[in-house]
Amino acid sequence: MTRKTALINCTDLGRYCYGEQHPFKVQRYRLARDLMDAYGLLDFPGMELRRPREVTHQELLSCHSPEYLERLREFSAAREPRADFRYGLGDLENPVFPGVYDWACLGVSGTLEAARLVTEEGFAAAFNPLGGWHHAQRSRASGFSYLNDAAVAINHLVAQGKRVVYLDIDAHHGDGVQNAFYDTDRVLTISLHESGVYFFPGTGFESETGTGAGKGYCVNLPLMAHTDDALFMKAFDEVAFPLIAAYDPDVLFTQLGADTFRTDPLTRLEVTTHGYAYVMRKLRALQIPWVAVGGGGYDMMNVARAWTIAWAVMNDRELPPRLPAAFVKLSSELGFPHRMLLDAMHWAQVDERNAALDAVEKSIAQVRANVFPVLIGAYGHNRRK
Repeated sequence: MTRKTALINCTDLGRYCYGEQHPFKVQRYRLARDLMDAYGLLDFPGMELRRPREVTHQELLSCHSPEYLERLREFSAAREPRADFRYGLGDLENPVFPGVYDWACLGVSGTLEAARLVTEEGFAAAFNPLGGWHHAQRSRASGFSYLNDAAVAINHLVAQGKRVVYLDIDAHHGDGVQNAFYDTDRVLTISLHESGVYFFPGTGFESETGTGAGKGYCVNLPLMAHTDDALFMKAFDEVAFPLIAAYDPDVLFTQLGADTFRTDPLTRLEVTTHGYAYVMRKLRALQIPWVAVGGGGYDMMNVARAWTIAWAVMNDRELPPRLPAAFVKLSSELGFPHRMLLDAMHWAQVDERNAALDAVEKSIAQVRANVFPVLIGAYGHNRRK
């Protein structure tokens, strides 16, 4: 039987812009699609390009307050600049621009469609690059995020009786998603991210493990600056992978931010496509129905390369390590010097790496002591142990 996969097709995004000086660039989606196309990943047996239906107001209310949605819609239609800092709207981080409500809804619509395809139409994997807005809170925009597409889609899955693992490998802690499911055992949230000791959003510590029925179902692995490929893979292998396998969810939901890369302008981790591809292959090997969304990434070529790798792995496609000539010509004209899709494994400088290694080993030990007894004890008998 042919493995069915779906890539959620973005509509024209040219009319949306956070501002010329803002680090988030909408153009990264077009660059990622161009690279996928250059590798022949947009047209082959088993895969489909899908356009989502529009998300409904009722679906948004599963995660967001009516007052916040009304204010976001109001500001989106305003002719003059607006701001309401109670809702996190209108500052430098979360600017209000024409159509911002429609922009935010595009991400939610695509992620809901991906979830629906996996659970209702038998797709093995569905990827919405336009999703991944993991900082949005119930009544507040945060971290470039206005609506929390993951939380809305996971609420939909839980309402269908599904158990879900949410794995977040973005450089920033997935605080909005964690907050949405902090008190339930129906969703296991796992976040590998740069430490909140000095990095936005200042959360995601090992001690944040859930409350009530959700105690032990929230997992955080904060990483210190200069965490490289080997340390990132170590954190994934020793914490994330065994917990996902033990919990054995109905759906694996991943946020695939590419701002962990060593050349990202906003972060201090030192991951490359080597470590990123390793994680994608391990996730594919679990053979769990897979919903994937995009996320952070402020070097556009890193984003394009990472998400092309992820989409190829979802489709069991091996890609040549060098970028296609046609894409190199295009990207060179845009000022990008990149020639390789796959990087060699990167090691940080010795002193910096040793500090990062000490930190990750301490974090792993804390998670193993506080979370593993709950999850491995309850689910260790599952078939993906």
